Amino acid sequence: MVMATELKHVFHMNGGSDDTSYAKSSYIQKQLLTLTKPLKEQAIRDSYCKNLPKTMCIADLGCSSAESNTLSLITELLDTIEKAHREHGNEPQEYQVYLNDLPGNDFNTIFRSLGKFEDKLKKKMGDDFGHCFVSGVPGSFYGRLFPSNHLHFVHSYSIHWLSQIPKGIENNKENVYISRTSPSNVVKAYSDQFENDFTTFLRRRSEEVVAGGMMVLTMLGRKTEELYSKESCYMYDLLATALNSMVFEGLIDEEKLNTYNIPQYPPSAAELRNLVDKQGSFSFDQVHVCEVSWEANECYKYSSSKESDHYDFYKCMRSVVEPLLTSHFGETIIEEIFKRYKDLIQNAMALENNVFINVTISLTRKG
Repeated sequence: MVMATELKHVFHMNGGSDDTSYAKSSYIQKQLLTLTKPLKEQAIRDSYCKNLPKTMCIADLGCSSAESNTLSLITELLDTIEKAHREHGNEPQEYQVYLNDLPGNDFNTIFRSLGKFEDKLKKKMGDDFGHCFVSGVPGSFYGRLFPSNHLHFVHSYSIHWLSQIPKGIENNKENVYISRTSPSNVVKAYSDQFENDFTTFLRRRSEEVVAGGMMVLTMLGRKTEELYSKESCYMYDLLATALNSMVFEGLIDEEKLNTYNIPQYPPSAAELRNLVDKQGSFSFDQVHVCEVSWEANECYKYSSSKESDHYDFYKCMRSVVEPLLTSHFGETIIEEIFKRYKDLIQNAMALENNVFINVTISLTRKG
């Protein structure tokens, strides 16, 4: 079983810029940024107008290595603040932007893009644009990352990732995640781990976010209150099928499979509201629940982007799960795992339109 200290060092998205890198294949995440744009814009405008800080401090937690997603997000946020800033007639605004992820993240892919990002930012915002300072912050967002009362706005699309594999789920045999066949104690262990992690996250951020500061958090989630949801679990059911076929053929040791589980949990909107209220440091402002299809054409039906022509859900999933699979099963069988996983994904997509459920919430730090 992978514990918190070990997971922190082995968990990251695929780095680099090849076809199976997170930077090249995170199209679903890009679509989510578009779907949640209105909520983010309202939240950061409200935070700015409440505080009118000389330096606006913004953090993107779990930024990963997809520079187009991360830097597009920052551009949108700064554009919203600049519009509000001009209404108040103040001097040029300064910005401090923090990009956070675990130490194994490929920060260099983002950092190599900062020169072009700054040039585009100045061109877009005009001559009266102030200064934007960008810093990388390696570390787990389940611990302290920033000084007290420092941040004005926090964004994340990563809180569904747990700090560790839940304890006591050794009997989740032949599964790699919450499944229809998972024993009840396994499902409860996942739920308990998320409650502990999310409460810890809120407590840490309550020390770092100023009064009136805001957070917008998007998570893979579920609509139903039943803890197993096909929308949030099916992609991992297919991964379990691929791995079990290799156990049957003697390519993977059965015990090796039975000790592998995905450190992720899909909360419902009601679950999140309850945990926020219970922790008490933030007020629960808004919630937005949306579906995102596995299919590129569905994902981009509101967009004319040519990137949809290159979309491949298999590559998207590979960019997310490959590092954890390699750490547990070794490199020698990785290509065979993904060959089988790819076939299963393509068959599933040919039969029906599958979707993710995503839950976005906006929170305000109580004064």
